[in-house]
Amino acid sequence: LIESVESGGGSVESGGSLSLSCARSEHILISPCMAWFRQPEGKQREAVARISSGGSTTEYVDSVKGRFTISRDNKNTVTLQMNNLKPEDSAMYYCAAKFDECSLKATYQYWGSGTQVTVSS
Repeated sequence: LIESVESGGGSVESGGSLSLSCARSEHILISPCMAWFRQPEGKQREAVARISSGGSTTEYVDSVKGRFTISRDNKNTVTLQMNNLKPEDSAMYYCAAKFDECSLKATYQYWGSGTQVTVSS
């Protein structure tokens, strides 16, 4: 079981920046694939970015390419740097983890409780 805790959400104006962090609560021998998802109020959840277990590959949904950057340290933290935020980026953001196949389309087994991001125009 992997438990993750998100932090860094908040409210910003359009064009602003936020950095979300996801910290795993325990140490495990094999680093999982990590991803960020978001779910706007009343809409379906979508995958935003993912990073491989070793951090060598990343993948982004088209709507955030060039604005968001996912990274991970050599411990237990994954960060999503969000720049040039837009009102349509407003959502609850969730950290997720899985082993084996690492892609935005894969099914993730382990989820955090989420952190809210609100972007005003």
